[in-house]
Amino acid sequence: MQNGIRVAVVDDHAAFVRGLELLLPEVSGGRATVVATAGDGAHAAGVVRDAVPDLVLVDLHMPAPGGVQAITAVRAAAPRARVFAMSRGDDPEQALDALRAGAAGFLPKTGEPAELTQPLMAALAGWALLPAPLLSMLVERSRPAGTLPATVQLDDDDRRLLRLIATGSSTNEIAGLLHVSERTVKRLTAALLRKLRVSSRTEAAALAGSAGLV
Repeated sequence: MQNGIRVAVVDDHAAFVRGLELLLPEVSGGRATVVATAGDGAHAAGVVRDAVPDLVLVDLHMPAPGGVQAITAVRAAAPRARVFAMSRGDDPEQALDALRAGAAGFLPKTGEPAELTQPLMAALAGWALLPAPLLSMLVERSRPAGTLPATVQLDDDDRRLLRLIATGSSTNEIAGLLHVSERTVKRLTAALLRKLRVSSRTEAAALAGSAGLV
């Protein structure tokens, strides 16, 4: 990249693409330039193969074959280029599909290219960018079974009560097992639901099941 950062844009919104063409040289001090564009995924591979870009920005919301398929094609045609997906939404599943296709990160696309300045500069600097919902999803999926989200702090008594709720024990049965009154069980259950940030025993049971506690 000694002669500057070559950027290709795959997006069917001509005005947005033109905005990036004007924005990138300005915000990068002339280091980054849009050297090629494609208005659909079908032509993306050919465009990047000829342009040999360092960075490729791909809009996920395009006509068939779509943005995810375009990322796959771009990665095959220009394996040394870093590819970033762009989307107006923050659907973590869609962003995850883009990462699986070979994207190095995800840029939140807004109405104005100028609003992308900070994430674009981070991308040009070599950073990988992920939206918060996607990062949370990846953390949760990597969490070992038998654990709860880090924001939920339960002691041994809480966990025992949660297991009893998850296995379908009634208030009366729990009172007998814990040697407390039914009123105490109801109070402890209400406090547990608040800790778990759920509104019912059913939701608490589902959370216990997903965490591998039953």
